[in-house]
Amino acid sequence: MSEVVKKFMYLNRKAPYGTIYAWEALEVVLIGAAFDQDVSVMFLDDGVYQLTKGQDTKGIGMKNFSPTFRTLGDYEVKKVYVDRASMESRGLTQEDLVEIAWEDFETEEEIDNIVEVIDSARVSELMNESDAIFSF
Repeated sequence: MSEVVKKFMYLNRKAPYGTIYAWEALEVVLIGAAFDQDVSVMFLDDGVYQLTKGQDTKGIGMKNFSPTFRTLGDYEVKKVYVDRASMESRGLTQEDLVEIAWEDFETEEEIDNIVEVIDSARVSELMNESDAIFSF
């Protein structure tokens, strides 16, 4: 019997701190990836702030979990998307976002940065292709 692989999309819509949504979303993404599902992560609205470089949480007394995003490639997550309109409306550019590397250890294929900025039409297309969408 062959293993059933589902396409799971995780939508991150919330700012990284102030609620537990962003941290919980990251944990659920890692769990999905650990079970060999086809995982993609989408950052929309204030969720784009989750990928910004140089986050400093000392002043708010919360753990800075943003470095964990850079490990997504280690968990075989190779589809990370940022909604261009959300990013630009917040005054951000792709240069403001962390880079996430990915390497296939069997073929030694390497990608320096799997974070892809996409337009709203592509956001809709990817959502329609997903078997399940989890929104945080």
